[in-house]
Amino acid sequence: MSSVAQSMQRTGLLSSLVGLYERVVRALAPLADVLDLVLRIWVGKVFFMSGLVKIASWSATIGLFENEYHVPLLPPNVAAVMGTAAELGLPVFLVLGLGGRFAAAAMFVFNIIAVISYPDLSEVGLKDHYYWGIMLLVTLLHGPGRISVDWLVGRWLGRPAAR
Repeated sequence: MSSVAQSMQRTGLLSSLVGLYERVVRALAPLADVLDLVLRIWVGKVFFMSGLVKIASWSATIGLFENEYHVPLLPPNVAAVMGTAAELGLPVFLVLGLGGRFAAAAMFVFNIIAVISYPDLSEVGLKDHYYWGIMLLVTLLHGPGRISVDWLVGRWLGRPAAR
């Protein structure tokens, strides 16, 4: 076989492989959108449930912030109110994908503060915070995806939402 024929055969094979790759990527794209939503729901639920526990027994929450949690720069009462408000409010925005990157960034910082503020965190608890931080980073860096209010607002305004 001549070198020209071999070259044409390789080009045809390469073109076929590129076409196959593009079809697979297109087929998997909806799964990426679902994964974006699942990550937002997963980490949002964790933080929201923690906030619900805090408001269920406010005196116990104040006690934790006075004796266990050592939030830098804030008095315990202020830290308790701000922390509980963050745990109840930010997950709602994250799950809806409304200001998704902002919510993910705020929760990422909140997650770091939680680790710093509780020196007796177990190794398992620390790993959980790592996982939650990674999930939040996905939303922060990648955006909330197409199953989000941010995406819908972007389309309504005629602007493609940043991915």
